[in-house]
Amino acid sequence: MHTREEKLAAFGRLIDVLGTLRVKCPWDRKQTNESLRPNTIEETFELCDALMKDDKKNICKELGDVLLHVCFYSLIGSETGDFDIADVCNKEADKLIFRHPHVYGDIKADTADQVTENWEQIKLKEKDGNKRVLSGVPDALPSLIKAYRIQDKARNVGFDWEDKGDVWAKVREELDELETELRNGDKEKSTKELGDFLFSVINAARLYHLNPDNALEHTNQKFIRRFNYIEDHSIKAGKPLTDMSLEEMDELWNEAKRNENDKNA
Repeated sequence: MHTREEKLAAFGRLIDVLGTLRVKCPWDRKQTNESLRPNTIEETFELCDALMKDDKKNICKELGDVLLHVCFYSLIGSETGDFDIADVCNKEADKLIFRHPHVYGDIKADTADQVTENWEQIKLKEKDGNKRVLSGVPDALPSLIKAYRIQDKARNVGFDWEDKGDVWAKVREELDELETELRNGDKEKSTKELGDFLFSVINAARLYHLNPDNALEHTNQKFIRRFNYIEDHSIKAGKPLTDMSLEEMDELWNEAKRNENDKNA
């Protein structure tokens, strides 16, 4: 691993390269906060994909792409005289120190849960108590992650189940209400009840310290692997998927499942 001096030198090199490109490259020269935003979103998702796959090589690459965007926005900020990369780093360091009084102060926190609870209380104090509890949840977050963050922030101020096991009665209640509206054929009410049901399942996941977004993505990847297995066999057999019966596809699906279980045994 590199020394602190080497890390600082590497960071400085990145800033210098970006500064040169901003002056000499037509594409870099024309970029704005607005034009970079879609690319930033894409780079963030590419990093998340690499993290999910635990692809160390690509994690390093995608972290670089995200870091580039942080530096680029900071460079644009310096051009307008609003802030530069030093301001960004210092503000973040100041915030971390302020939000970790159990490290830099005399507050006691022996567990990660205690740190999280203190964190939310401190963030409210940063706005002199005028900041609403849920105001820190970005509107643009994907709905599944947003639901988890909403519930977690409510928990940090004491709004939560006293016994986590009680959440399952709520999950069953919401499922019953969903099934009722589906039988009634009311699409609008069914949609609302589906939202309530999903919200309750996400709440259960949170209470049991499971990340629902990671869980769903693992299932997405598992489905892709197994469906690709079916498609591979259809290609080898020269038989389009549309010509395969459901029974044939189910048999291949179960075969793919058995193969995965054998590998994990």
